[in-house]
Amino acid sequence: MELSHVDLLVEPDNIDDAQYVRAQALAKAGLEDDGLIRVRVERRSIDARAKMPRFQLRVAVGGVDRAASVFQPKALGGKRVVVVGAGPGGYFAALTLLEAGIKPVLLERGRAVRARLKDIKKIYSEGLVNPHSNYCFGEGGAGTYSDGKLYTRSKKRGDVDRILDLFVAHGASADIGVDAHPHLGSNVLPRLVRAMREAIVGAGGEIHFEAHVDDLLLDAGRLRGVRLAGGESVEGDAVILATGHSARDIYDLLLRRGVLIEAKPFALGVRIEHPQTLVDQMFYHHTPRHPALPAASYRLACQTGERGVFSFCMCPGGFVVPASTAPGELVLNGMSLASRKAPFANAGLVTEIRPSDVQGDDPLALLRFQAEVEQTMFRAGDGKTQRAPAQRADDFLQGRISGSLGATSYIPGVYAAPIHELLPGFVTQALQEGLAILGKKHKGFDSAEATLLAVESRTSSPVRIPRDRETFMHPQVAGLFPCGEGAGQAGGIVSAAMDGVAVATAVALQLKK
Repeated sequence: MELSHVDLLVEPDNIDDAQYVRAQALAKAGLEDDGLIRVRVERRSIDARAKMPRFQLRVAVGGVDRAASVFQPKALGGKRVVVVGAGPGGYFAALTLLEAGIKPVLLERGRAVRARLKDIKKIYSEGLVNPHSNYCFGEGGAGTYSDGKLYTRSKKRGDVDRILDLFVAHGASADIGVDAHPHLGSNVLPRLVRAMREAIVGAGGEIHFEAHVDDLLLDAGRLRGVRLAGGESVEGDAVILATGHSARDIYDLLLRRGVLIEAKPFALGVRIEHPQTLVDQMFYHHTPRHPALPAASYRLACQTGERGVFSFCMCPGGFVVPASTAPGELVLNGMSLASRKAPFANAGLVTEIRPSDVQGDDPLALLRFQAEVEQTMFRAGDGKTQRAPAQRADDFLQGRISGSLGATSYIPGVYAAPIHELLPGFVTQALQEGLAILGKKHKGFDSAEATLLAVESRTSSPVRIPRDRETFMHPQVAGLFPCGEGAGQAGGIVSAAMDGVAVATAVALQLKK
């Protein structure tokens, strides 16, 4: 029979009853159940407008199941492409190159995904930040230990289903293809990343860890490879640069070698943390939440004068973590495990930072602004550890240091500090106005139960590496293909992965020519 779709609202008590969902879908489609009709949930989200939140389902009835995409490498020809960075952009670019019969040579400055954990633990236990292996650098990129959110609004950039299918093919739950806001969890992603590595190597690709690029092999306007910090040269027919949004030394290298780069707006602010029970109350309108419901989450935004304030990377049932990438700076991020059962919820609460906010036309001006704020936050503490300045939300609004601080998920610890003074004045003003607006809309959001921790600054790259819209190649340097978050061309795991696929496809077309 022909494929049709119906929309259902299902109470939490019935969401795990497949026969109930099937019966409701067939009834709404006006069909008798002969036991042969295909019924499958294609999308699942939460409708929290009612007193008791319900699941909103998009159900396909009849038709034929979509064939899932799988990794299909070809026999390798004589071409090889250097891929700098083993995050989602780099790994999905490598998978795509192998499907075109092109050998990828991946260079990752950090360590393999499991080995990264040793360096991350040292950040907590000793306050030591390895500039090459941390929450941002290493196999899998920044997203590996940052919840693993797979939601993107950039669906015109590529085939989202293709990306999700490949995650499932490498061990992810099939639920990511159904949930409206899927996530993998920082305890699941390492296993998937390792499986992708094994697939790439098994198909003939190369992956080199602790391979830090420190120079470009430029020859008459063409990039023929890169040089590693140890002096080794790695050459290829093209170079895909997928280094992530925190590889500041790569931006310095590009500027020093005369490669065109541009300042790009980003966002900066704080991490705001609430008890998960309070977030459930605010957005599900009751507590305790039904056991079938996931931890409540939110995506908020408001306008304050000429500057927007919005939530970023919301982690229900999660933890605030230290995401610094160099000694002498303090950067915060959030993460969740797959279960999202931790007692706190956190999110970035940030505001726009524009090129007009800094003086001069230096393409790295916003990056330097970002770094200065991070260093200010580090110096405000003991100058030795990753302890974070913190302030209750109501005290931040009133411009006073908190007399006491509540419990927090941030393991390195917090101390009471005047975040309203440590942040640049215009950032504080925007956040205070935005927090007040959001507090009026959502009772408790700006209360004393909310704790602000500083600073959330790595929302996206403050630099863009330009490229041609058709060829994806840098407009001045032949053979250079900027990719993903570090190029300022994507944001988030799925967006970066789709960009990796698009760039690798463009590279394959160029090499065929």
